[in-house]
Amino acid sequence: MLGNRCFRYEVVGLRQNDETDRMGFPIRSSGSVFITVPYSRMNEEMQRITRMGGKIVNISPVDVTTEAAAS
Repeated sequence: MLGNRCFRYEVVGLRQNDETDRMGFPIRSSGSVFITVPYSRMNEEMQRITRMGGKIVNISPVDVTTEAAAS
């Protein structure tokens, strides 16, 4: 059942570099950024954040059904 779960990473310290240039939009240098990822991609996303110079300060589960209803 974990495959359907999503988690929200709170990330600080992202900086503009070659990795972020490929994303097509600028990264602000201050404040927190929130990134939501499915359980199956958690490790891959952690590695990407590290390559971009970020630090994960919090990981929390996200209730996908509640998020979808709020949109």
